[in-house]
Amino acid sequence: MSENAKKWYVLRAVGGKEKKAKEYIDKEIEKFKLQDYVDQVLVPTEKVYQFVDGKRVAKDRLLYPGYIYIHACLTPMIENMIRNEIPNVAGFLTEKKGDKSGDKVPGTVHESEIARILGTQDESITVGGQTIVDFFRGDAVEVTDGPFSGFKGIVEEIVEDRNKLKVAVMIFGRKTLLELNFTQVTKE
Repeated sequence: MSENAKKWYVLRAVGGKEKKAKEYIDKEIEKFKLQDYVDQVLVPTEKVYQFVDGKRVAKDRLLYPGYIYIHACLTPMIENMIRNEIPNVAGFLTEKKGDKSGDKVPGTVHESEIARILGTQDESITVGGQTIVDFFRGDAVEVTDGPFSGFKGIVEEIVEDRNKLKVAVMIFGRKTLLELNFTQVTKE
């Protein structure tokens, strides 16, 4: 099978079932020995971090919810299998044929777009991912770590790039701003 005949296609999947659909496609490829026709099935994700109960928790978040990318030589047999036999897959993203018939064919994705997606995935792995902050300005919080442990305050500012919060607490009857890590406070 010529590598030049393979192209990237986008499949529409049921939201929240992208990974299950990918697993099923991989099993079908193995079952019918279609590895020569399908190189890769990709569900692009990025690593993100959230603070849950003061602890930093890593999660994978889908870059494109509802979509699966597949690198394949799209024979009629493979197209039929994907359209009709794979659960949680609604078919291909399509484009109009070049002729006047108005028929739609599976649309392809440029290699540069796939390289960008794969680069985003690699970057989030090496850089350490993005942190999702569940604190908002005006939230009531309690300091759980450090010399001000036990103090209660209000979030005045969020400095996401440094993973810090500026929290206003009352010390000796005066409002004082503290700069704290996300891990040093919990929501009340």
